[in-house]
Amino acid sequence: MRKFAVAAALALASAPVFAQDVKTDFDKSANFGAIKTFSVKIGTSWNNQISEKRVTEEIAQTLTEKGWTRVDANPDALVLLHGATEKQKSLNTFYSGGMGGYGYRGWGGGMGTATTTVTEYLVGTLVVDIFDGKSKNLIWRGIAQDELSDKAEKNAKKRAKAMEKLFKGF
Repeated sequence: MRKFAVAAALALASAPVFAQDVKTDFDKSANFGAIKTFSVKIGTSWNNQISEKRVTEEIAQTLTEKGWTRVDANPDALVLLHGATEKQKSLNTFYSGGMGGYGYRGWGGGMGTATTTVTEYLVGTLVVDIFDGKSKNLIWRGIAQDELSDKAEKNAKKRAKAMEKLFKGF
């Protein structure tokens, strides 16, 4: 029973864990108070029209909740969205048998077996750039990165969490 508990703990500990990473930066001299209107567009497509539409609408809703108004022409701020996905790999090694532990003088116990598995997962990155509509200078950038799920509901929760983090101090 003890071997099973140790094996289960090691299997869980070795699963790929990817914490959501969100970073923002802005031009401290930009006058965000003067911005009343915005337009949002896809700058770099991630080749998923459904996801692009969802993200565009979520960004627009977030900025509207912050007091900005979405317009089609002559915005005070232009919001460009850039997306990308990348396959990542995680190596997980599980030891079984009599390997023992590494002691002061070397390995203890008898020989056992080691099994290594490769797990692939997809990581998505979203870059949100906000440009001043008149000067065309970049005034704000937010980057969110997280492991993507094959379940749309999980990705929706991750996007909501990313939006909250991205625009927390906005």
